Amino acid sequence: MATKPLEKKKYTYDDYMKTSDDERYELIEGELIQLFSPTTKHQRISKRIFIEIIKFVESHFLGEIFHGPLDVVFDNENVMQPDILFISKERMDIIGEKNIQGAPDLVVEIISESTAYRDLVQKKKLYVRFGVKEYWIVLPEESSVEVYTLKDNTFVLHKSYGKEDILQSSLLKKLKIELKKIF
Repeated sequence: MATKPLEKKKYTYDDYMKTSDDERYELIEGELIQLFSPTTKHQRISKRIFIEIIKFVESHFLGEIFHGPLDVVFDNENVMQPDILFISKERMDIIGEKNIQGAPDLVVEIISESTAYRDLVQKKKLYVRFGVKEYWIVLPEESSVEVYTLKDNTFVLHKSYGKEDILQSSLLKKLKIELKKIF
C-alpha cells in the first residue's frame, strides 16, 4: 500500500476528520499521510490471518478483532489504521461508535515496499509509546512474521517465524497459526 505525505504542517485529529471520505489517511506525529489501496497479495495474507485469529478469539470469547480500515485514535496527533487489531474483553470500553479510542492489545501490520519505514520504525515506536501489548510485522516477500511483545516500555522480539513454522502468540495463549496456510 503506497503512502504520500501531504504538505508539511502539523495536523490534528480535527483536521483528520475533515479529510475526504473517498480517500484514506493516517495521522502520525501530526503528519497527514494519504494511504493507497493495498495489493491483492497483501489482502490475501490479511484475510487469511484475520480468519485464523477471529476463529480463535470468538471460540474462546476473548474480545473483538477488527480489520482495516478502522481508525485507532491514540491522541490528537496520532490516528492509525492497522491492518488487523484485537481488543481484549477486559478493554472493550475503548471501542467507540466510529473508532477505537486507545491502544489495541494486538496490532498486525502487513509490510509493503511503500509502507516499510512507517510500519517498521514510526508506527512501531508509537505502538510502544501508547501501550500496544503485542505487534506482528508480516513480511510477505520473506514469507515471515516477526512477533514483538511489550516489555519495560520497549518491544522485544518474541520470535521470528518462517513459512514452515507455526506462529504462537504470547498474548493470545494457545493460538497457533500454520504460516504455510497464510503465505
